[in-house]
Amino acid sequence: MVTIREYQPSDERGWLECRLLGFLDSNYYDDVRTDRGDIEAPYISLVAEDGGKIVGLLDIEWGDQSATIDSIAVHPASRKQDIASSLLAEGLLRLPQTIRTLDAWTREDNAANQWYQRNGFQEHFRYLHVYKSADEPQEGFQSPEGLTRPVMAFMHADIKEEERLRRMFKRVYVCRQYMLGLDES
Repeated sequence: MVTIREYQPSDERGWLECRLLGFLDSNYYDDVRTDRGDIEAPYISLVAEDGGKIVGLLDIEWGDQSATIDSIAVHPASRKQDIASSLLAEGLLRLPQTIRTLDAWTREDNAANQWYQRNGFQEHFRYLHVYKSADEPQEGFQSPEGLTRPVMAFMHADIKEEERLRRMFKRVYVCRQYMLGLDES
């Protein structure tokens, strides 16, 4: 039986494993963390636990009237059980009533995009994530004296550059911002 509860510091290892495995088969496979790190306060941090194992997680940060999903993941062995939606529902209940919007960012994974849409989020903005590897063009890359040119690079780009950048680099992702309007009731 899956239980949704607040994250505890003793959950860190399970949180890391769940996030890593949850992201592994997605376009965010390279967003690996070796520690949970500090989340800016104020925040909500929830985990889904099943038999003592962390099988889902949700972290939401907020400011005056807007909030952002920092991380949401479900362990691959626990997918198709509505864990992400249950985490989201609990997170929404815990947000202050002053919050008007909740946003989230994701790349091109169909499952993630469909999940946000099914849960009432609408696409609001998009731009590109571009990765340069060692075997791709070096033109335009400068390094301080004493350093080689970048072996790898991660960059942001305007969505208008998508066609050109896809010709130059193997890893170009559309990054989407989804927004969910929250009722004032």
